[in-house]
Amino acid sequence: MDELTNLLDEGSQWLPWLTEKGVAIIVGILIFFIGKMIAKKISGWIEKRLLHSKVDKAVAGFASSILYALMFAGIVLMALGQIGVETTSFIAILGAAGLAVGLALQGSLSNFASGVLIILLRPFKTGDFVEVGGQMGTVDRIELFHTYLKTLDNRSVILPNSSVMDDTIINFSAHSTRRLDLTIGISYDADIRQARDLMKGILDSDERVLKDPAYAIFVSELADSSVNFSVRAWVNSSDLLQFKSDLLEKVKYTFDENGVGIPYPQMDVHLSKAD
Repeated sequence: MDELTNLLDEGSQWLPWLTEKGVAIIVGILIFFIGKMIAKKISGWIEKRLLHSKVDKAVAGFASSILYALMFAGIVLMALGQIGVETTSFIAILGAAGLAVGLALQGSLSNFASGVLIILLRPFKTGDFVEVGGQMGTVDRIELFHTYLKTLDNRSVILPNSSVMDDTIINFSAHSTRRLDLTIGISYDADIRQARDLMKGILDSDERVLKDPAYAIFVSELADSSVNFSVRAWVNSSDLLQFKSDLLEKVKYTFDENGVGIPYPQMDVHLSKAD
């Protein structure tokens, strides 16, 4: 009977501590999940406000990602402090662990640093058509560690930010106008003046060709099987691909209708009979 009484007394002594710790743990868990939800909503609201202020989509997404990461770290520390973990020593331990993790995750840190450089230097923005890392596509978004491209055939390409900054970046959308350079060959027995006049007529009748800078058509090479013309015309960047296709088609039809031959590679072999 005395042993039972002692056990009840010990239990009554531990009960307040267990109750206090249980409440602290529950409050800590609530702080974590509610804080995480609030941080997500705040970062999303900040991104919408930035987009509403006509800030580039990539910059807005990157800024909201950083803000969310900082708020999430603060929420974790608050939850641990509520549970009873000494956050001061925890921060020191976290710093030491962060150094070790940083050495192990040099690639990820490099991607993060490159992402910051992309935002600061802005070699491209959301919606630009670029070639980088051996991939071509439209920039969809820029995040902490990766840049997302959408290809012409609607594939999503995810590039590490470090590979983006370490590679050559070709931005086809950097300027509002671009020059189309084409080489068009005619046969040696065709009339050069006629061919030039026909191509001039095609360019003059196309409203997409800009007047300034003016287009240029000139003989650039007397090749093995053809007389080659260089055709250079300025158009809006958005018109370039379709204009190139249309121009080649019109040149072919126009040359065929006017008897201007477009040669194909060939070789003439002359045989001589030995005496």
